[in-house]
Amino acid sequence: MAALARLVILGFIALTVIYVSLSLWSRAVRREKLEERWAERGRIGDREAFVRRGLERYDGAIRRKLLLGVYVIPTLAVTLIVYITNYR
Repeated sequence: MAALARLVILGFIALTVIYVSLSLWSRAVRREKLEERWAERGRIGDREAFVRRGLERYDGAIRRKLLLGVYVIPTLAVTLIVYITNYR
């Protein structure tokens, strides 16, 4: 039972590190694209306001929520492997 607890705790920590890294990387890429779009459109208005509004919309986007798959898919995969290995 201790081994399972250790697996769950270490797995959660590893997946959290991956999630935070992907989240920061994805947001940085989105920021760059918004800044490029602002420059292409003729630099109308305040760049920071344009980027801030774009990032607020991006925070609610489905792609951001898909990062939660970082937790769900590996957990289901490990659960399936443990089940197949032990109960079949």
